[in-house]
Amino acid sequence: MDAELATLAAAGATALVQQMVTEGWTQARQRVAEFFARRRGGGEEEALVGELEVSRAELVAAQRNGDEDGAADVTAEWRVRLRRALRDDPAAAEELRRLLAELRPDEGVRVEVREVHNTISGGTHSGTTIQAGVVNRLDARGSGLGEGPARG
Repeated sequence: MDAELATLAAAGATALVQQMVTEGWTQARQRVAEFFARRRGGGEEEALVGELEVSRAELVAAQRNGDEDGAADVTAEWRVRLRRALRDDPAAAEELRRLLAELRPDEGVRVEVREVHNTISGGTHSGTTIQAGVVNRLDARGSGLGEGPARG
């Protein structure tokens, strides 16, 4: 397998695993299951959805327990599966590129860096202080605050 396809498989696995913990997971899961089902003749989509859900549950448990190796294992599993799919069907590369564009639509978008100046005076301040030009994602549940769209 050439380096470009290996890189594509790695990017696909990373994007897939990132999507597992977003609000857009259901749609992403369906698209990824369809991608793999086409490689297998189209008849195993439901089983693939189940496999993706098992991986998602493993990822969520690993993140909850601070198990970085467990989370990395989920990514590695899907990287291997994507590499096999690309090896067995080189035409799948273009479909995977389109799928990645759907899963990560803001990839390559230029982020404007702003300079922030804050002054806190008047003695002791107890509470949360956030210094930012833009706050896009404040918590793991996907609620965004501040300027710009919340990612999900």
